[in-house]
Amino acid sequence: SSTYNVSRAGVIRPATSLPHIPKASSARPCLLVALRPTNLQQERERFFQSEFTYEPQFEYEEAELSTVLDKYREASDLFLQQVTEILPYFNFMTGGNVLPKSQVWAAVRKYLQKEGCVGEVVVRLSDELLSQAVMVVENCRPTLTINLSGARQHWLEGMLRHEIGTHYLRGVNNSLQPWASSERRKALGLKGANPTEEGLASLHSVLLRKQPHLWRAALLYYTVHHAAAMSFSQLFHHIRRFVHSPDVRWEYCLRAKRGQTDTSRPGCFSKDQVYLDGILRILRHRRAIDFQLLTALGKVSFEDMERLRPLATLSRTRIPHFMMDTDRYQAQLNHILASNELSDAELQRLLP
Repeated sequence: SSTYNVSRAGVIRPATSLPHIPKASSARPCLLVALRPTNLQQERERFFQSEFTYEPQFEYEEAELSTVLDKYREASDLFLQQVTEILPYFNFMTGGNVLPKSQVWAAVRKYLQKEGCVGEVVVRLSDELLSQAVMVVENCRPTLTINLSGARQHWLEGMLRHEIGTHYLRGVNNSLQPWASSERRKALGLKGANPTEEGLASLHSVLLRKQPHLWRAALLYYTVHHAAAMSFSQLFHHIRRFVHSPDVRWEYCLRAKRGQTDTSRPGCFSKDQVYLDGILRILRHRRAIDFQLLTALGKVSFEDMERLRPLATLSRTRIPHFMMDTDRYQAQLNHILASNELSDAELQRLLP
């Protein structure tokens, strides 16, 4: 993998030249790292050599994952009908060519300049992620890691809108607010922000596409739902109706079975259903949501917006460039709704 920082002059420099800020020794690895099997490559090879009949037996560095796994054990079927209408678009989607590293760095630098945050984010390229990209705080620095195989010409800017334009900027805004600490959030009784956070980021991934199909969020939702009742190999064969590529199917099944050791057993890691869940809840209420305010308030649910408005610090908050024209932004959300054959009546029925 490669690690670089983009300086304020727009020059990419090795991240090793950044000042070192010691990391707390007691810090636990982030969830995505903890749930990555240590024998992943070995089990992948065995699975492919068996012609997709072997049930992977995964091992993890973290011995105790039960608390996390218990939280995400139950899968939902609330949006299954909508998912089956979106998924046929999957085989028509292409992200274009995988970009060479030089073009990825150039695109990242250009995007950071658009958002006015050059020099603030460490960027890494990796081939070891289970997701397309992830934004975390590492050694007290915001760090974006991009999966090289997902850095495709038609998808990269959407990924940057997802990670930097949504997660990073909402995180910056959140740090300015009186509810920045977990203790204060709890005292205020705030709802979980994850459905809004991931739903918004997922919408921003497809926002500027001519055909903004929500197939990725739909496939994650569908795969998790069926993982709850299937083994790894059964799931792998089941999703072939939508995904022909064995490599892509492996990635989706792996995500749905994260945390399992013996994948011959039914079971899922349901966290990935949050993307579609959040998307549809936001689309359901899109006309009533002040999206610029929602971004300015930071990591909060849209359901908490109105009661937090009087408490908020708004003077130094930042809004992503693609959200500045509110009429255009609402039109783009309407286009996403129509492109995925969704309707307001349908969403109101599902989410009264």
